[in-house]
Amino acid sequence: MTTTTTPAPLEALTRHFIDLRDGNHFGHITRAGKESAFTEAVQLLDGPARQVLAEFNDHLLAGTGKIEVTGLHRDQRGGLLSSWLLTWPEQRTATLAPVSLIATYGAGFHHPHLRGATIGEWPLNVASPDHADELVPVLRTIAAADIHNLVFQVGGDWRIIPAIHPAAERRSA
Repeated sequence: MTTTTTPAPLEALTRHFIDLRDGNHFGHITRAGKESAFTEAVQLLDGPARQVLAEFNDHLLAGTGKIEVTGLHRDQRGGLLSSWLLTWPEQRTATLAPVSLIATYGAGFHHPHLRGATIGEWPLNVASPDHADELVPVLRTIAAADIHNLVFQVGGDWRIIPAIHPAAERRSA
């Protein structure tokens, strides 16, 4: 018997769209409650974010990088954000943005988001089936970002995602 499990990025997207549909974020409906949940999320992200940036530093920057963490603070518009930044000498000399993992809860947003400094393109270097298999997590991430952005482009209207409709939830239960 095959057990079907939903891939983690799709579970996260489902939670995200259900939040939009139900008008809450992890059960919080007030801005203060949502900010409290965001503060906890930032604390939970700290270890993994530092780990990922340390891996990049160790494996790509020969240990020359420096991880900087902004800590939770208000942005210019009153939203909350926290950033984990990886800088290194060549990046600073070229005046490029650091590798960035940014948790943000914008003042006008229904709930928080993650982003980078320059997300947009991912290198495609595939010459074998193993190379293609290695890209599965990246492909999931790109697809998740695209579908999230499509919902964002229609004003957060989660209804463009059929599986989030209450009738669909009853069918899958």
